[in-house]
Amino acid sequence: MGNIRTVGVIGSGIMGSGLAEVASRAGFDVVVRSRTQAGADAVLHGIDAGLTKQVARERLTDDERHAILSRITVTDDLHKLHDCELVIESVVEDMEVKRDLFQKLDRIVKPEAIIATNTSTLAVVELAMVTERPDQVCGIHFFNPAPMMKLVEIIRPLTASDETIETAVEFATTCGKDAVQVQDRAGFIVNALLFPYLNNAIRMWEQGTASMDDIDTAMMGGCNFPMGPFALLDLVGLDTSLAILDALYDEFRDPNFAAAPVLRRMVAAGQLGRKTKQGFRTY
Repeated sequence: MGNIRTVGVIGSGIMGSGLAEVASRAGFDVVVRSRTQAGADAVLHGIDAGLTKQVARERLTDDERHAILSRITVTDDLHKLHDCELVIESVVEDMEVKRDLFQKLDRIVKPEAIIATNTSTLAVVELAMVTERPDQVCGIHFFNPAPMMKLVEIIRPLTASDETIETAVEFATTCGKDAVQVQDRAGFIVNALLFPYLNNAIRMWEQGTASMDDIDTAMMGGCNFPMGPFALLDLVGLDTSLAILDALYDEFRDPNFAAAPVLRRMVAAGQLGRKTKQGFRTY
């Protein structure tokens, strides 16, 4: 891990912001790239606001807050990632968008750098093969919200070297996370098990077996889950949930992965969950 000093993060959404905070807390210098400078500045403002709340609750000192922020740089220029030893993208779950980004990164970042994706389900090998360094591409899948969630899935495409995977595991561990290794198959571990459950909860509600509230209450009280399936779908985002289910179905053709029709209709209507204030519930 001595060779990783600066971590690049691409994406200014909740996950990109969370990744930047996690890496900076672990002592890495972080460069966050957004498509616009306003988006980049918003990342730093959001991290500062969250850290300030932690200072007020005496979970963090003001000196620690300043130290974390001092290690984060934000930009709208992809070329500012040139000196990073590790770059993690966290942009939209669209393979064509990610392929284009990986091709650009391959030309920009230094030859020894690892390029990683935070994808939750897409095939990592397809991203590796658009670069000239397929042995240095892997998946580093943090969960949302990244500062709180302990798990990181390290995804090994067929092309990745042992050194790349070992470095990715050590990076996640240095960030205070529990790293698990998984082969490059759609959904990896967590989503391959989680999303049939979420999908079947929607079907159960559609069939009139129980209300959303009662299904959520039952799974929290009966399985000791921290939230029910409908609350979780709204938190993840219905568009993200649909994309994951579609990717799982495309790979495995298992009926459990065929998205419930109402989910597709809600996404078409722009009802995406918490981020749009309207999903299975109103926020």
